[in-house]
Amino acid sequence: MGYDSTAIVTTLSSAQRHPSGIINSIMVALEETISVPLTVTEQGTIRIKGSRVSLDSIIHHFKLGATAEQIIQSFPSLSLGDIYSSIAYYLTHRQEIEEYLHQQEIEADALQEQLESNPEYQAEIAELRSRIMGQWAAARENGDGKPIG
Repeated sequence: MGYDSTAIVTTLSSAQRHPSGIINSIMVALEETISVPLTVTEQGTIRIKGSRVSLDSIIHHFKLGATAEQIIQSFPSLSLGDIYSSIAYYLTHRQEIEEYLHQQEIEADALQEQLESNPEYQAEIAELRSRIMGQWAAARENGDGKPIG
């Protein structure tokens, strides 16, 4: 799919009217390069370069209606530009990213099913529940309602 850094280059040329009324042809070459701060891990997860934050996380917040300024509150290690660039990339490549997100969800569901059907995992969860319940029981006996530990 080619999710590594992408450069967007735009050249703009226009003629503008001079304030005195004389038309001057002004050729303006505006070259903007915007690097998309995305990288693909060996496991196939798209992350924001230089962080452990996945594109999935940014897009999840965006779909819930969060602005870039609100999203950065959840991911202070990112820059506002990283978030805006990631959202712009998603909006420009919506179909491909939606397919990627759907595949990620399928893989996560399969992994969760695999874990939950593993007897060792079930035993670990039962042990954790037992310890937590024991801490709550001890806290109630102490009268403070807070777990010990």
